[in-house]
Amino acid sequence: MSGAVAATAAAVLDGCDERPVLRQRGQREVFCGLTGIIWLHRKIQDAFFLVVGSRTCAHLIQSAAGVMIFAEPRFATAIIDERDLAGLADANDELDAVVTQLLERRPDIRLLFLVGSCPSEVIKLDLSRAAIRLGQRFSPDVRVLNYSGSGIETTFTQGEDACLASLVPVLPVSDDSQLLVVGALADVVEDQFARIFTAMGLRNVRFLPPRQAAELPPVGKGTRYLLAQPFLADTARALEARGATRIAAPFPLGVEGTTLWLQAAAAAFGVDSASFRAATELPQERGKRAVGNQRPLLAGKRMFFFPDSQLEIPLARFVSRELGMEVIEAGTPFLHKQHTAEELALLPKSVLVSEGQDVERQLDRCRAAKPDLVVCGLGLANPLEAEGLTTKWSIELLFTPVQGYDQAGDLAELFARPLVRRMRLAV
Repeated sequence: MSGAVAATAAAVLDGCDERPVLRQRGQREVFCGLTGIIWLHRKIQDAFFLVVGSRTCAHLIQSAAGVMIFAEPRFATAIIDERDLAGLADANDELDAVVTQLLERRPDIRLLFLVGSCPSEVIKLDLSRAAIRLGQRFSPDVRVLNYSGSGIETTFTQGEDACLASLVPVLPVSDDSQLLVVGALADVVEDQFARIFTAMGLRNVRFLPPRQAAELPPVGKGTRYLLAQPFLADTARALEARGATRIAAPFPLGVEGTTLWLQAAAAAFGVDSASFRAATELPQERGKRAVGNQRPLLAGKRMFFFPDSQLEIPLARFVSRELGMEVIEAGTPFLHKQHTAEELALLPKSVLVSEGQDVERQLDRCRAAKPDLVVCGLGLANPLEAEGLTTKWSIELLFTPVQGYDQAGDLAELFARPLVRRMRLAV
């Protein structure tokens, strides 16, 4: 857990599209960016994530992933021990030896990420130079990149942003017209979106990250991109520096969000309304039925979002508009006004939007509101459960496929499960 404390705990109100935003600067409770490896290593199938960190880093990732000791995951930790911290060993030489051993054992690796951590930053280990050195040594068989997942630098989902941003400089160049979907999606979700785009008549559609390192999508002035996740600010800036243009849209959570997301792509590429309806009508109906199955239990329930994943704003829009829930507060670690403008416009005005965290004050607001369901990180969930509140771990919303029409019902069910559990325990 990262518990960064800002210089001041003051909270101020700021305007965002005429909506007041409570800005908090205090103690935070959130995972570090290393956690993103858990879903990223499943996505890029010939990549490997080598964390240069401590045993605590290793335990965090292993616990979050639930990987058994005899498994062959595509991530590991190069342990920085006391000799490295004391300057008694050359950390660069030790890192080179670890990477050599890894690539000899795993010849299937084509893309290696050196992932920085708090300990590697403390000893000033320059992983960018190490990546260049090792990249030259193992090229062309293995490409070596680096990014920071340190709790000093990143929180929870920012790890994915840092990873994808590190890929942008090595993407091929092409000014051809294309749609680029940006953000790690489960393979089943990516396949569903690809089928819909094809049915709409869009042929040149690529995804970042790709499933294989050799399939890196090109980027250039003809690239228009859709963000599949709201936490990819650095990646978006890097793509725009390469000439790409963002398609403004809500995020594909729930039936409404998915429809508006796809509709934005259709409008950008001149897809006619008849083709759009033909491609989306049936999956829309399936999604509405699935969400409707959960609505009777959830409608009217009051919900409180603690800041954790940056998914909070689109999730608040989904539960309030499609499930009929009352969102008391939607807290998010960072609020990117430009990327969430469409979401904020759809969010009921009664929702208090907060950015950042002052955890004690937010806990006081939550306790006073007595919500029916609290979405928060693992560090807050157990204490709140002990106080009688019902919680949902926000990390599950990243580990579970939730985007798209066919996952809308699953997303709704994730919010229903804690309430069902509470009712059963009360019997």
